[in-house]
Amino acid sequence: MRKVIRKWFWAWNFEKEEEWLNEMSAKGLALVDYTFCRYVFEECEPGEYVYKMQLLENLPSHPESEQYIRFMEDAGIEEVASYMRWVCFRKKNDGTPFELFSDMESRIKHLRMINALLLPLCVMNMGIGLTNLVNLMQNAPSMGWLPMLNFAVAALLGVGIYKIQKKINVLKKEQTIRE
Repeated sequence: MRKVIRKWFWAWNFEKEEEWLNEMSAKGLALVDYTFCRYVFEECEPGEYVYKMQLLENLPSHPESEQYIRFMEDAGIEEVASYMRWVCFRKKNDGTPFELFSDMESRIKHLRMINALLLPLCVMNMGIGLTNLVNLMQNAPSMGWLPMLNFAVAALLGVGIYKIQKKINVLKKEQTIRE
């Protein structure tokens, strides 16, 4: 039996998304597909799988990404689904830790890729908001909510960028301590 759940996660909260997927697995629901805010589950043994999310450098159909996904499959890690550059991996829960990033530098690189995705969106929304504000002040002041929406999205993305940057700084500090 398939169960569809619609749920929203921000890109900077991918760990919460992983946590939720693992909670669903613990309840006997295995993820079989996902797209934007839509998760499809099938019944499984409770706790059968462990899930991790990753933002790839390229689309999953890119040769480098395909090679990486094949490498993961050779290691016993299955690609469950992908949406744009985000990929959901899972492996059978055998009691061993499941980590996609083997060292601090690869974790930092992953977080930087997320920020590199968010930053242009933030700047773009700020720019569109400013353009809309100027245009609306001259032509249609009653549409003043439109630039405010862009500014709100830019602010939200800014919060996400800040949170990811804090994680990067913590990892860098940890990396320095370990060296």
